[in-house]
Amino acid sequence: MRGTQLVREARKRAGLTQAELAARAGTTQSAIARIERGGVSPSLAHLTELVRAAGFDIDVRLVSYDDHDLTMALRNRKLTPQQRLDNMLAFQRVASAGREAMRAAKASAKRARSAEQT
Repeated sequence: MRGTQLVREARKRAGLTQAELAARAGTTQSAIARIERGGVSPSLAHLTELVRAAGFDIDVRLVSYDDHDLTMALRNRKLTPQQRLDNMLAFQRVASAGREAMRAAKASAKRARSAEQT
């Protein structure tokens, strides 16, 4: 999530207008608007101030880079539309089978509990 999105998300979750957030943060509504639309790139310290003014905090940590989604998107781009459709339909069949197996397992467990109680 980009910094501009963080500010907007924090503000909306807090139920604040841009003007209300600006008043809490000691800045102007137009400054908040510029940040939210991506007109400026505030520092991490400034983002933290704005998010805290909305009643939230930013938790920054280093994590391993995971490019799995990008790799999958690039791989899918090389497929024909028919191949993509075939893959999607195959996934849907697997997902449906998994849901049905879960329903059957729950029903079986319910019957077993019912039999134990009688």
